[in-house]
Amino acid sequence: MPSVEDIAREIAAREGGYVNDPDDPGGATNHGVTLATMRRLGIDLDGDGRVGASDVKRLTRARAEQIFVEEYFRKPGLGLLPQAVQASVFDMYVNAGAEAVRLLQRLLNDMGYAVAVDGVIGPQTVAAAIAAAERAPDLFADAYGIARRDYYYALADRRPASRKFARRRDGGKGGWILRAEEFISPRFHLSAAEHRERIAAWA
Repeated sequence: MPSVEDIAREIAAREGGYVNDPDDPGGATNHGVTLATMRRLGIDLDGDGRVGASDVKRLTRARAEQIFVEEYFRKPGLGLLPQAVQASVFDMYVNAGAEAVRLLQRLLNDMGYAVAVDGVIGPQTVAAAIAAAERAPDLFADAYGIARRDYYYALADRRPASRKFARRRDGGKGGWILRAEEFISPRFHLSAAEHRERIAAWA
């Protein structure tokens, strides 16, 4: 099992470098760390007394990985979750914040475990996740990955400006979908035809 530091390195590699896409609600981002996160943490790298886009540009990948481990893994308590879903929840937490935990909680409810959908990893969520993983760890991981993929498609359904993150210009799977499927067994990946059928209404 890879360490949390290894997973953080993989996330930073997936996220890429500096981006400031007007269609991305996260705004200016570097290695997956947003301007809002840097402001919340008070990371003023250019020393001008304010945290802005120039500070985001100066953020190193190593510093981004440290932020991931501390702010998106340790503080939310992701280490309490079973290993079967840790990496996927961690990756989505960097991408979508506490929605990653709410998605897990909704999945657990669908599986018959009554847990509050509050985005907080408490004893109830931990116990339910462990029980679900003990029943079928691989299927539990796949179920979370599929729920995550469905979340991205639904988000793009509601927000046309975000569709470019779920669909490439040639109609193929976009970054969001490919990212979710990295944590899903190949047998559950959508075929190109299935993907195109899912997004047909976006024409």
